Order: sequence, then C-alpha cells, then structure tokens
Amino acid sequence: MVKQMGEIQKNGRTNYIFIDYENVQPSLFEFPSEYNFKVLLFVGANQTKIPIELVTSMQAMGSDAEYIRIVGNGKNALDFHVTFYLGRLFEKDPNGYFHIISKDTGFDILVKHLRTKKVLIQRYKRVEDIPALKISTSKTLEEKINCIVNFLERRGNAKPRKVETLTNSINSLFMRALSQKELEGLINYLAQKRFIKIEGMNVHYTLNDGKS
Repeated sequence: MVKQMGEIQKNGRTNYIFIDYENVQPSLFEFPSEYNFKVLLFVGANQTKIPIELVTSMQAMGSDAEYIRIVGNGKNALDFHVTFYLGRLFEKDPNGYFHIISKDTGFDILVKHLRTKKVLIQRYKRVEDIPALKISTSKTLEEKINCIVNFLERRGNAKPRKVETLTNSINSLFMRALSQKELEGLINYLAQKRFIKIEGMNVHYTLNDGKS
C-alpha cells in the first residue's frame, strides 16, 4: 500500500504519471515513499468500472492522485486530454519528470518534440517500467549498473559525451540520492566492465562489448 503523500520529507523532482486507462490498466500503485509522485488517471467515457485495489491506491495518495474522465469518444479524445493536462503541469513545474503510460505509439511524436525542448518526458507501456521505480528497488551494484546501461542504451546517439555530463545524468537517473563517492564508483565500475571508455574528460561507449 502506498503511503499518504506529504507525510515525510520528499526528495528530488516530482514524477508526473499520465495513465491512458483505455489501454493500460494497472492493478494498484506502489511508489517509494521518499519521492514525489503525482498520478493522473485518464478514464474513457465508456469505462464505468475500476478495480477496488486501484481505487484504494488512488485514495491513499490523496491530492496527489486525480481521475480525469474523458469527454467524447473520438479516436484521439484521450490523447488530447493528456496533452492538455501535461502542458498545464509543465507550465507550473518545468523541472518535473513526465511519464506517459500508454501502448499508443501516437504519443511518441509529442514526446520527441518535447524532448527537443529539454522536457524530461518518456512514454512507457507499464507503470513499472518507469526508471525511478526500477531504481528505487535497485540495491546491489549490479542492479544499479543494469539500470544505467538500460538508460544509456535508450539514449541512442544522445548519450552523454563528457564525464561530468554522464555523472550528472546518472545522478538525475537515481533522483539525486547518491553521494559523489557513489557516483564516482559507478563511473569507475562502468569503465572496469568495459561499458564505457574514458579518455581525459571524454566518454566513449562500448555497451555491446561490455555486455558480451
């Protein structure tokens, strides 16, 4: 069960989660209590039933969870609602993390555009795929490295090219919860495992070599 948001001091940026409930139906939410999460559940006009477990999870989040009932049954009705609310929240909190939970690849055009504007946004097929949730349960060094490697692979050609930039990216990935010593240790371990090669202040990637 999630804890009531606001009961303890929170860390890092707020994670805004926009759930397309027409094609993704999570059973409940289990978020790490030390971080900020806000959920907007977009419910289709013809969807009349929500499982009690999910309702209970939403209620436990208090004002940090909201139902958005879609008006109309048009093909892109839900997409337009998500875009509208995302824009409003970005205007209020441009430093937040924005996660669209949907199997609808039509959102990818919006995501691609917003990322060119330096918005921290991504689409996932499941709530559990959000890096912050995977990372919150990563305890061992190997688990942390796997999270970093997956993150770097998703970046494609947009990987950090400087040691400082890579360090900052990893720090953000772990929601700024790591010490400088821990960050340096992760960078060194990536190099030892041949996932990266450091030359001066520059970083070169050998992810395929490191995985083989």
